[in-house]
Amino acid sequence: MLRILGRPASINVRKVLWVAHELGIPFTNEPWGDGDPSRKLDVPAFAALNPNLMVPVIEDEDFVLWESNSILRYLAASRERKDLYPVDPRERARVDQWIDWQSSDLNPAWKYAFLSLIRRSPGYDDPQALAANTARWNDFMRVLERQLQTTQAFVSGDHFTLADIPVGLSAHRWFSVPIERPQLEAVSVYYETLSEREGFRLYGRNGTP
Repeated sequence: MLRILGRPASINVRKVLWVAHELGIPFTNEPWGDGDPSRKLDVPAFAALNPNLMVPVIEDEDFVLWESNSILRYLAASRERKDLYPVDPRERARVDQWIDWQSSDLNPAWKYAFLSLIRRSPGYDDPQALAANTARWNDFMRVLERQLQTTQAFVSGDHFTLADIPVGLSAHRWFSVPIERPQLEAVSVYYETLSEREGFRLYGRNGTP
């Protein structure tokens, strides 16, 4: 039984829940970091698993791993799901490229808007900063639009791969946060296509931004 530690509202935890569903892996989800004092991230029991005090973390039998994208890659490779994570170096690199793009470029682009409009965090109430962040976020979504216009299917090619899990969750967040968005037809089609997958409906398009 795979043990997944992390609050299920976290976008990075949802990556792992979704991939476990896609792989058909039986799992338990322990909502560490959800505000319950017994599941605080700075307690010794959790720090022993991840010294960064962040979620998600998995325990796969006696193997402990943290960092959501590393977990995605490990789970798909360990279950030999070559359709999700190819073994051919070029095909794998294309999948990795879009996983890393989501993490390094797209993910930071929504920070201010998300903290301002969803979390209502103190200090994130500057209209000019919000407008600038929204424009940057939309620019990265236009990058995704052009890629999907090219593939006419999924983000790294003609079939669903690991890359569609982080990118798909990001697309859901973009549609969920109340910002002004350009009309991106390929992204809209992609979003509806992903919604045909049970894993995305459970852990992506499930009412959580």
